[in-house]
Order: sequence, then C-alpha cells, then structure tokens
Amino acid sequence: MRAGIKALLSSVDDIEVVAEAGDGREAVAAAVDHQVDVALLDIRMPRMDGLAAAKELRRLAPSVRIVMLTTFGEDDNIVRALSGGAAGFLLKDTAPEELTRAVRAVFAGEAYLSPTVTSRVVGMVADGSQPRKQEAQRKIAGLTERELEVLGLLGFGMSNADVGQRLHMSEATVKTYVSRLLVKLDVTNRVQAALLARDAGLAD
Repeated sequence: MRAGIKALLSSVDDIEVVAEAGDGREAVAAAVDHQVDVALLDIRMPRMDGLAAAKELRRLAPSVRIVMLTTFGEDDNIVRALSGGAAGFLLKDTAPEELTRAVRAVFAGEAYLSPTVTSRVVGMVADGSQPRKQEAQRKIAGLTERELEVLGLLGFGMSNADVGQRLHMSEATVKTYVSRLLVKLDVTNRVQAALLARDAGLAD
C-alpha cells in the first residue's frame, strides 16, 4: 500500500514525496529530518503506532500537518487522532483523487475528513456526554458574536473560502479569525475547533 501511495503522489505535479518510512519511529525521524509540510500516517504501524507518532510530531515539529489513514470501523481512533492534532483523516480504501485533495487541503491549512469519516464523527459527537457539552460552552463563552459565527461554520466543515462567502468576508480575514479562535480556544487546528463547535451546539 505504501508503494502505491508514493507512486500516486509522486505523479502529481504540485506534490513532492521527500521520504517514506516502514514504521512509526522512522516516520517521525524522516518527517523531522526532511522538514516535511504534510505527513501521511497509518493508524497501525509497527514500533510506534500512528497516534503515538502524531503526538511525537506535535512535540518535535509542530508545523507538520498530519493526515491519518485508517480502516473502516475504528471510531475510537478517529476521535483520538483528531484530538491529537491530525488535520485530515481518510480511510485506506479512499479514491486516489480524494487522497491528493486531502494533501492539498491540509497543506493549505484546511481540515479534510472523508465523507464517511465525517458522518461517523458527527454521530459520535451527537452522542456526546453532557459534561463535554458544558466544557465546550465554557470555552466559547468569551468569544465575540462574529467569532461564534465563524466557529459555527467551521463546525459544518466549511473551508475559509466558504465561510468568507457566507459571512461576506475576505478569505484573508477569515484566516485571521480562525487563527485567533485556535489561540482563544486552546486547540491545535481547525478540526479540533470544529469538534468543539459541535460539542457546544453551534453546528446542530
């Protein structure tokens, strides 16, 4: 599978594959050594699994954007990966064009969840506990009305361009709002912000 992904991404003009690895420890070392922009990690890797590798990358190279690959049905891992800072999440049997789309989106600072993963995340959040909802509402209590609007649209999975169009703002302005939200909410990326928005009931 690794060879197939490498061949696919190497054939795309605007994507350069600079390293590959056979296990989690190699993946972390390669990502740090090559100063990669985006790292594709398999949830299940020898020596260090994808979740641990993502956590280590967040510590050693926080600028690296992570896309996680998994098999169908690993719902607990989806939430753990997103909570751990992954900006993208795909099933291993995803179509080639979706994989390249995800890499581009994550590189651009967007989040990317495959439609199947998105529906499962939404279902899990909908079944979330009351304490989690209360904690999310506490976190958003200090946000301005405009920040709440932006956060709510992130909860629906909208891109910066989509949010800008909906709120009649430039994409650059939306990007500024998103950056400010990440700091205020103490989250790593827009995926975590979107999950928090759903927990708080902003994207019902």
